[in-house]
Amino acid sequence: MAMDVHGRDLRYFAAVAEELHFTRAAERLFVSQPALSKQIRMLERQLGAPLFERDRQGVRLTPVGTALLPHACQVLAAWDAAREAVEVAKAGRRATLTVGMSTSPGRGGLLPAIRSRFTDAHPDATVKLRQVGWEDPTAGLAAGSSDLAFVWLPLPGPTGRYAWVVVAEEPRVVALSQEHPLADREVVDFADLMDEPFLALPESAGVLRDYWLALDARDGRPPRIGAEIASTEETYEALVDGRGVCLLASGNTPLVSLGGVVTRPVRGISPSRLALAWRTEDRRPLVLDYAQACREATGQL
Repeated sequence: MAMDVHGRDLRYFAAVAEELHFTRAAERLFVSQPALSKQIRMLERQLGAPLFERDRQGVRLTPVGTALLPHACQVLAAWDAAREAVEVAKAGRRATLTVGMSTSPGRGGLLPAIRSRFTDAHPDATVKLRQVGWEDPTAGLAAGSSDLAFVWLPLPGPTGRYAWVVVAEEPRVVALSQEHPLADREVVDFADLMDEPFLALPESAGVLRDYWLALDARDGRPPRIGAEIASTEETYEALVDGRGVCLLASGNTPLVSLGGVVTRPVRGISPSRLALAWRTEDRRPLVLDYAQACREATGQL
């Protein structure tokens, strides 16, 4: 007995079995009643047994039809689920991926290198870069407005909430007005900055605010806050005005080293880490493949 039955035949059989009426089943399937009857007869010949009893009283399942029905429904449900999974995967390849950033990660052509590798895997996908204010240290990840984000570590929230790939590790330097007494030094000890007023990220930045104030190097001594900053422009203006000093990654020195501001290396504090991060529970191929492209671009295979 040949069993290579088409899914269409099983769908026709299931419709007749549920309606117990060929005309209503044909209308439901948008086919003609003769065409439906012909397909059912062909299926019965393939199986070598009648599936329905037809008489003046109506249509009834035979014992063979009764035995087949639950299995046909399982096959059809599995196929519907498979088609839905395929459509989701296809949509994922065409979707727009939003990558947040609080500071441009443009270090050594990183973004073009990631983009070229990601495009090879997802030629129909669109990557949208989104600037996020410093008040959100996750650059949109926590709110779900970014799928991935270039962020500074550490990230707030419970351990395991985010996964990441470190893309740059850079010394933290101090930025200060060129009129500041420490501006003449080639290297500044952090101990000499302990009593200086610092420019601080908004309190909503949480652990990242603490990190850029170097709380880990203060031995419990609270920092003096000269002003709060939420953008590069605000930082530069506060530095020029002498409202405080601030720490930043060495790769970001061109953002503030304009007229009236200088940066100096700092001894006694750990380096900064810039990372591409995403939500751990987000297992979409588009997200994971962008992360993989980042690993490849930074040589972290």
